[in-house]
Amino acid sequence: MNDSDTLTGLREAIAGYDAPVAAELAEMAVRDGIDPVVAFGVMTAEIKRIGELFEAGECWLPDLMGAAGAMQAAAPLLEAEIKRRGGEKQAIGTVVAGAVLGDIHSIGIEMVGTLLAAAGFEVHYLGIDVSPERFISAVEEKGADILAMSALLTVTAAEQRKVIEQLGTAGLREQVKVMVGGGAISADFAAKIGADGYEASAPGAVELAKRFAGA
Repeated sequence: MNDSDTLTGLREAIAGYDAPVAAELAEMAVRDGIDPVVAFGVMTAEIKRIGELFEAGECWLPDLMGAAGAMQAAAPLLEAEIKRRGGEKQAIGTVVAGAVLGDIHSIGIEMVGTLLAAAGFEVHYLGIDVSPERFISAVEEKGADILAMSALLTVTAAEQRKVIEQLGTAGLREQVKVMVGGGAISADFAAKIGADGYEASAPGAVELAKRFAGA
């Protein structure tokens, strides 16, 4: 398999939601000396295309999830090779993302994180059930430009307010844009708790983050 075939296969693995093949081809790309930035760009372009189809109603959430899973399987291999070569992807911004304390629903915020990474952001995903203290620590440690929080449950929505308040207490509120989402969140609620923005969909969240980053 030549370099072109490997890259084509990598794109097709993302399009076909085939995580094992995507990981195998990413490993092959590294082994064959293919520029990992180029390989990462192939994946990025494909998942962006799928995200646009989703936004247009031409594919469905399982399609987006499948593509994101395939990219997540391959991306660490390519990112490790980029670092090994002494380079790094040129990020357009740094994002800390996670589901708030008490919320164990990961699908939406994982999707946001994956699409943000595909769009060129450096994403630090903290997972689910994240305490305000962990969010604050990560924002400070990573020098985040954007904090993305999700809350699917009404009972956990108030945690987003707590995080924003603690950002202020820590003197970090001015350095970071806060974007919120999830089934329990509305634009009115986001405004009331002092968030900078709200989006209902993962592709919409990416566009909001790009506006925050001036991209």
